[in-house]
Amino acid sequence: MDAPTRCIFRMSRWRKNHERRIRQLAHVALRGHEVTDRRHGACRMPEHRQRRSTQRTTMSDVARIAEVSPSTVSLFLRDPDAVSERRRLRIQRAIDTLRYVPNRMAGSLAAASTRVVGVIVPSLVNSFFSETVSTLQTALMAQGYQILIGHTSYDPTREEELVRTFLSWSPSGIVLTGLGHSRATRQMLEGSSVPVVEMWETGPQPIDLMVGFSHADVGRLQARHLIDRGCRAIAFLGAELGRDARASQRAQGYSDVLNSHSGQAPPEIVTADAQSASAGALAFAALHDRRPELDGVVFSNDILALGALSEAQRRGIAIPEQMRMIGFGGLDYTSQHVADLSTIVPPQREIGDHAAALLLARIEGRPCPTRIILDPVPVFRRSTDPAVATQDQPSPRTQPARAP
Repeated sequence: MDAPTRCIFRMSRWRKNHERRIRQLAHVALRGHEVTDRRHGACRMPEHRQRRSTQRTTMSDVARIAEVSPSTVSLFLRDPDAVSERRRLRIQRAIDTLRYVPNRMAGSLAAASTRVVGVIVPSLVNSFFSETVSTLQTALMAQGYQILIGHTSYDPTREEELVRTFLSWSPSGIVLTGLGHSRATRQMLEGSSVPVVEMWETGPQPIDLMVGFSHADVGRLQARHLIDRGCRAIAFLGAELGRDARASQRAQGYSDVLNSHSGQAPPEIVTADAQSASAGALAFAALHDRRPELDGVVFSNDILALGALSEAQRRGIAIPEQMRMIGFGGLDYTSQHVADLSTIVPPQREIGDHAAALLLARIEGRPCPTRIILDPVPVFRRSTDPAVATQDQPSPRTQPARAP
């Protein structure tokens, strides 16, 4: 037998095996019992299924087993209630038997977009963003959308690559973190018809839609609170300030307040080596060794502040009698420290809710505000004033922004 003949013979044998398998699965699905070995009475799978098959199950296979047309299977997948109960049961049994997974991308080729939303955040470790993404996902899934998540590690070039990749999938929308993007990223998004929400920051010129708050105002609030408590030498301790634009904005807000108050020592911004409690402890130790007269520290986040609190306790520094500290983030365990940490709580869940609402409104063609500005909530505890107990604060106030 020559090579072409052998090839044709093998293809014919494969086709027969595949058709035999479909008939056997149809028997299982429609009769409700398993394929058995008649010689031994034991349940078994056909020999050609002993290893994982590389043959993808198709909608036609499901239709053949359920004894309906492929168009009926397609209708069932789009709208199960449009199919009679008897056929629904047969189709679902066939799907379960074949372990069929619909190819959503193939189904979306005829549409302008998929029911997928790309979400890009700087970090998957930071609990700020995980809360927002979780809330966003819940709201979008309730409307039949799935999300694809990408993280940039605060790298604009990586964000640009993610945006390019997401746009190639024809998403229903894209959600970005912050307003600082490369020129290419902005041009790609402005040139597309995809709805875009920028979150966690405010500014005068969003690409499309925006929901967030002023990080500079957070820094101002932190600094004013320490000044009101009598601090006269206040430093700012952050991390990755060169890459994290929002932390840099909080540092700028702190500097603005100190520069505008007479009797204050000049502002000093210190950068820790990493976003961790241990890095916060090391940075605070070096800062205190160099400036023992400090009586207040503003932190770019609660993680750094908790590390500094532990180091202050180790050094015997009385908090808040000798030094006052305030963080940002509202982490759950900030109230469990010996000196409960005062903090500014960002509206991370509200951001997720509003981002989803804005995106859905834009997708569905409904009117919606271009910008939504939220207010973080200050929670003052013992790290800034021993007389202040942890307060139950109202949820952040939400207001549409005025047109610039």
